[in-house]
Amino acid sequence: MLGTGSSVPSRVVTNDEVGGPAGVDHEWILGKTGIRERRWAKPDEATSDFGVRAGRAALEAAGIGAAELSLVVVATSTPDQPQPPTASVVAGELGADRGTAAFDVNTVCSGFLFAQTAAESVLKAAGGGYALVVGADVYSRILNPADKRSVILFGDGAGAVVLGPAPGPDRGIVASRLAGFAADRDLIEVRAGGSRIPTTPETLEAGLQYFTMNGRGVRDFVAEHVGPAVHEFLAEAGLSTADLDRFIPHQANGRMIEALGESLGIGPERIPTTYREYGNTGSASVPITLDRAARNGDLRPGDLVLLAAFGGGMAMGLSLLRW
Repeated sequence: MLGTGSSVPSRVVTNDEVGGPAGVDHEWILGKTGIRERRWAKPDEATSDFGVRAGRAALEAAGIGAAELSLVVVATSTPDQPQPPTASVVAGELGADRGTAAFDVNTVCSGFLFAQTAAESVLKAAGGGYALVVGADVYSRILNPADKRSVILFGDGAGAVVLGPAPGPDRGIVASRLAGFAADRDLIEVRAGGSRIPTTPETLEAGLQYFTMNGRGVRDFVAEHVGPAVHEFLAEAGLSTADLDRFIPHQANGRMIEALGESLGIGPERIPTTYREYGNTGSASVPITLDRAARNGDLRPGDLVLLAAFGGGMAMGLSLLRW
C-alpha cells in the first residue's frame, strides 16, 4: 500500500436528528452503539463523488498520477446507478488513461477487502503496475427513517488505497483471506430493485427498497466466525493476536468492536476507530479508518496491521499488512 485517502460528506447528522423519526434519542443510540454522529451526503452528491475525492487523496499520498494506474476497483453496494460501474466514473473523473480496467465489487461491508485482494491478484498476474482500490457507500439513500435498528448506524463516505510495488522487502501485504457464508445471506439485504423483485409502486409502498438487517443474527455471525477465523489466519502465518501492532476491523458499531476486541485479547489502544463520528460507512469503513490512522501517525513503518471486515452475503475478508 503506497498511499491512502478518504472523503466524507460535510453534513453532520446528530443522534437526535436521526433518532427522532425512529423514536429514539441521543442517549439511547450512544448506549446501544457508541455512535455520536454520522455524515450524510447532500442531495446532489453520489457515491462516485466521495470515491473520486478519496482516490485523489490516495494518489497524492502515493506520489503517482492517475495516468499511471492500470486498474481501478470500487467496492460498493450503493452504486451511482446500475450501469455503468461506479469504478468507470471514478476512473474517468480522476483522469485515468483510456484502456485502464475498472470494475465494481459488491460484498456489502466487506467489499473493500474483496476489492483489495482482487486488485492485488490482477497486479501479480500482470507482473506489476498500480491499482486504485476504493470502498465507497452512500447508505443514507436506502435507510428506512423509522427503523431504529438500521437508520441510527450508517454514515456515508469513501476510503481508498493505492497498491503497487512494496517500498521494501519486508513491507506490504503479507497475506489475505476471503470467505463466504451463503446460508446466512438473508441476514442483510435490500429486497427490491433487482431482477427478482423490480421496483414498482407496490414495492415502494411496502418499503422493500430499504436496507434491512437481522442485528442479533449478525452479532451471532461475528461471534461464531470472525474471531476464530482471525486466530486461524494468524496461526497459519506463525503469529498470534499478541504480535499485532494494530487491528482495524469493520466499524459496524462500537459495542460490536469492543466485543470482538475482547474475544481476541486485543485492547482498545491497538484498535483505531472512526465509528463515533462517522458511524458505519459500509465498504468505506476499513479504508477510512486506515487512512485516518496513517495520517494521524498511528501507523509506523514495520507495524503489523490486520484488517478485518464482514458484511452481507454473508462475507468476510482478512488482510495482514506489514506497514
